[in-house]
Amino acid sequence: MSAGINLAGPAQAASCLTLVANYHAEVGAPYDDAHRKAVVEPLLDGSPLGAIWLMGPLRAPLGYVIVTFDWSLAAGGMTGWVREIYIRPNVRKRGIGTETLHAVAVALRAAGVKALHVDLQTADNPQTSFWQRAGFKTQSTAHILMDVL
Repeated sequence: MSAGINLAGPAQAASCLTLVANYHAEVGAPYDDAHRKAVVEPLLDGSPLGAIWLMGPLRAPLGYVIVTFDWSLAAGGMTGWVREIYIRPNVRKRGIGTETLHAVAVALRAAGVKALHVDLQTADNPQTSFWQRAGFKTQSTAHILMDVL
């Protein structure tokens, strides 16, 4: 499936906030609308600390991925961390997430990012197979750090 990705900006604030609220409700995250707005809007405004990509058409996105950035001495530069990924339930299991993570990784690599990680917290995380299908490899057993670049 080719969903396509778009770097989200201020014009996509309403769509992003709705999708993030849906994800937080689904996973039981304790955040309210004010918190979501405070953390999402700087990323949409071009903060160098992270970015949001929307999946599919901007007028009706299928989901999103949030990546934040840090500097790693071990990696030799900027690294990214997938903090959230959400796909609307009615379009899941079609390869959109895997395709999106691959496209984000390609874009980040072209921008000079040295590694893209996700921290699964536990070895028995039910999402491990999803991340492996997306090309992530286990790098550490401390927090099941997975790396794709």
